[in-house]
Amino acid sequence: MELTIGFSPCPNDTFIFDAMVHGKVDTEGLTFKFRLEDVETLNRLARQGELQLSKISYGALPLVLHNYQVLNAGGALGKGVGPLLVSKKPMMETEIDEATIVLPGQHTTAHLLFTLAYPNAKKKTFIPFDRIEEAVLSGVADCGVIIHENRFTYAAKGLVKLADLGEVWEAKTGQPIPLGGIIIHRSLGKEMAEKVNRVIRRSLEYAFSNYPELAPFVREHAQEMEESVMRQHIDLYVNEHSLDLGSGGKAAVWQLLMVSSTLFPEPSGGSFEVFI
Repeated sequence: MELTIGFSPCPNDTFIFDAMVHGKVDTEGLTFKFRLEDVETLNRLARQGELQLSKISYGALPLVLHNYQVLNAGGALGKGVGPLLVSKKPMMETEIDEATIVLPGQHTTAHLLFTLAYPNAKKKTFIPFDRIEEAVLSGVADCGVIIHENRFTYAAKGLVKLADLGEVWEAKTGQPIPLGGIIIHRSLGKEMAEKVNRVIRRSLEYAFSNYPELAPFVREHAQEMEESVMRQHIDLYVNEHSLDLGSGGKAAVWQLLMVSSTLFPEPSGGSFEVFI
């Protein structure tokens, strides 16, 4: 059986999914047609129900729970992994409230964490994550919220960190930061969900067993990233929670859902089982 799966071209995702989409591990009879997109596009596709499996921002989870459940394997969650707020010069908090801010998507976890830290900031624009540094450097925006590999490159480009939004989350909640999770369409059923979860875990275990070697799939889609940055990216975002959310990871996701319902009230279509 062939399943459609969406994930980002970032090294943490290609590292996790390479072995399963290229048949390097036992997939239990499954094949995968993959689609590489930035996370906000994946959030939109999930809201439209277009993919059977997908990586999404946990910030978008409340909008897709009627169609999807969260798998235990394959996600990004941890401490010290949050988005950063950057600008060309230091700024006071009152200045940030009045500044123009660029963010990587309205329904991203980055937007949720920024809103939690700066609830009075209203001048927000949403653009793809890989354009945010340039938007700030060129003066299109006063500040930007950066994610992924940009947290390793902003200083060399002349930007300064105003805040680590993950630290704000951790201080307020005491929980690790749920950045992105892997969801599966409810129509596939529990047995299929559990099978896919096993395959993703097997794919990641294969990647770990061969690390620090980087597969060609990772290098090919790393957007001309230096090898050292690829490894920093993987080391930061892929951890034990990527193998299995566990009770601690699930508690963090629940906390995010509660915070999200307060910051961004959405019409509720009912109560849904979140995890497989």
